[in-house]
Amino acid sequence: MAIDTSFRTALERLAAAGRLDVVDRELDPVDEIAAVMKQRDGDRAVLFPRVRQAAIPVVGNVLSSPQNCQVAFGLDRHGIRAALTRGLSDPIDPVMIGGSAPVHERVIVGDEVDLLSQLPVLRHAPEDAGRFITAGVVIVVDPVTGVPNASYHRLQVVGRNRTGIKLDYGRHLRLAFERAQSSGRPLPVAVCLGTDLSLMHAAAFMGSQMPADASELAAAGGIRGRALELAAGMTQPVLVPADAEIVLEGYILPDVTVDEGPFGEFVGYPSDRGPAPVLEVSAITMREHPVYHAISGAGRETVMLRKYVLESSALRALRQAVPIVSDIDLTSGGLHRFHAIIQVAKGSARDEGLQRNAMLVAFGALKDLDHLVVVDDDIDVSDPFEVEYALATRFEASRDLVLIEGARGHEYIRVSQGGRRTKVGLDATIPFEERERFRRVRFAQVELAPGEIHLATTGSELPWSPTVSVDDNRDAELHAAVEVG
Repeated sequence: MAIDTSFRTALERLAAAGRLDVVDRELDPVDEIAAVMKQRDGDRAVLFPRVRQAAIPVVGNVLSSPQNCQVAFGLDRHGIRAALTRGLSDPIDPVMIGGSAPVHERVIVGDEVDLLSQLPVLRHAPEDAGRFITAGVVIVVDPVTGVPNASYHRLQVVGRNRTGIKLDYGRHLRLAFERAQSSGRPLPVAVCLGTDLSLMHAAAFMGSQMPADASELAAAGGIRGRALELAAGMTQPVLVPADAEIVLEGYILPDVTVDEGPFGEFVGYPSDRGPAPVLEVSAITMREHPVYHAISGAGRETVMLRKYVLESSALRALRQAVPIVSDIDLTSGGLHRFHAIIQVAKGSARDEGLQRNAMLVAFGALKDLDHLVVVDDDIDVSDPFEVEYALATRFEASRDLVLIEGARGHEYIRVSQGGRRTKVGLDATIPFEERERFRRVRFAQVELAPGEIHLATTGSELPWSPTVSVDDNRDAELHAAVEVG
């Protein structure tokens, strides 16, 4: 089934659903816009039409919550995960379009390129080393294998047409860069901002899901159910999404580095300062009336981009090994990466114990996962109240706590020893033979039609004559506040 996952359609869906706030005040791209994004982190998307000394508006927090993601896709969480699974299992190769692409409606090349005067690049926090491009999907073609790769890497603007690009070791872009570097050649790249949701999520797949010989561009086609449309670069031999809002074309120099960082990372700490390769921009192309997409490094959109990606991957592994697994939720407090709730449906006494097998599979499938809770199928894994209820009434630490010492996690977690720490599993399931003893109270089912219930707006709805007015309440609240003060 083909779905519309274009960036502009996503923003239109958010606006139509009341999930897009518009800031009327002019704000500075240095610190101010990112500050407002952080204040509203995990809530509605925010559009900044008035950016100081910039002609292009900024949009942030686009995918910073499950509600935003589901509205943007036009799917519920199960539908999103099914689409992402399809991207891995049934990829569709991209197609090149003929003629002019929307992203080439405006073209700036050569000496005319000036990143800070032409784009509203943000400095996200006063402690950051400078202004960073954060939402760019970086597309390259591996110089040895010819396989396209798409991934996220932050770029610190360090000159008129230069950025430092953070290339972590073990990443596929790092491998492609080192292969070009070994022959003394620059590596052509395209940095795509405001691109199709399918590509944004394909670029967030982990290396274990997308090996180096697999293409995220094809995975994006699988997610959307039809081929991703690409255009040729204007100044570099690169592939660019035809309907992206903004694309930076350029190349990573093989023999030049620059100090990069610090920058506020997704775990909430500033990264270290260190040497990074230099990306030199040869062209900026964009649509008419583009919007600049910014992602807060220490914000929820960074981690939300991986929530459904990791959940779909974990479900595939879990259901293959432990068929009684029925759902999973990577929680927001665990940065959609470190904490998980797994739901199982025990069908007989023979299934007892499989919930703990599921723990081991989950820890193996998701390296960064550190804490997980397993619950029964009467518990909604996406409802924190329900999960805490299961822990309060079904978990006994002396027998239900599982510890796996010295396991590998994420190196950014500072309480770990270089990424090694104890993994924790909490079995909050009911023993199958004791289900009746733990049975919850059942209530009758009554459905009220929309016209059969309304909101009380005054005390006149009460069966007695009201003695308190709205103004009386305000006076009482004000008096209480003064007394406390």
